Amino acid sequence: MQSHQTDEQLISGYLNGNDICFEQLLKRHKNKIFSYIVLTVKQRDVAEDIFQDVFLKVINTMNKGNYKEEGKFLPWVMRIAHNMVMDYFRNGKRMQFVDNAEDGEDDVDVFRMLVNDDKNAEEKIVDGETVTEIRAMIDRLDDEQKEVVLMRHYGKMSFKEIAEMTNININTALGRMRYAILNLRSMMKDVKEKRIAA
Repeated sequence: MQSHQTDEQLISGYLNGNDICFEQLLKRHKNKIFSYIVLTVKQRDVAEDIFQDVFLKVINTMNKGNYKEEGKFLPWVMRIAHNMVMDYFRNGKRMQFVDNAEDGEDDVDVFRMLVNDDKNAEEKIVDGETVTEIRAMIDRLDDEQKEVVLMRHYGKMSFKEIAEMTNININTALGRMRYAILNLRSMMKDVKEKRIAA
């Protein structure tokens, strides 16, 4: 039964001509990979396109015999997904967030999710910011900080996973998150001051 085989056994089976093995790999990991993409880009149609591109790259790499990540199939695919998501943002696409009932999140919940690594900051954050404003501020962070915020809070990834995927150590990932929180806090302070002055 393919369902009881390891990823490496399934990869070996696929490379030996058994397409069902790849279907099993896809079934096993699809939810986590697709969830990361859709939670990051926040547009299901875009996420579906990126997801397909990810698996086309996976298939092409494996078929060419260039898969070398023995025992680390999921982290390898997640790195590919992450790189494609970052390419999407770098290519001038902005995060276009649509608030709707399906999200099940109000403004406060979204910001709590953002700052839950720094509980003291939560009480100091300016009230009344909208989801759109917060997400626009995230988009203004430098690439390294934005990357960690997206992966941590939209991709629901652990700092260990972030570190592995971006080839940094956990302390660096934590540091980038902390600087991101400080920068967001500063942006919010500026917004509040401008509103008071207006």
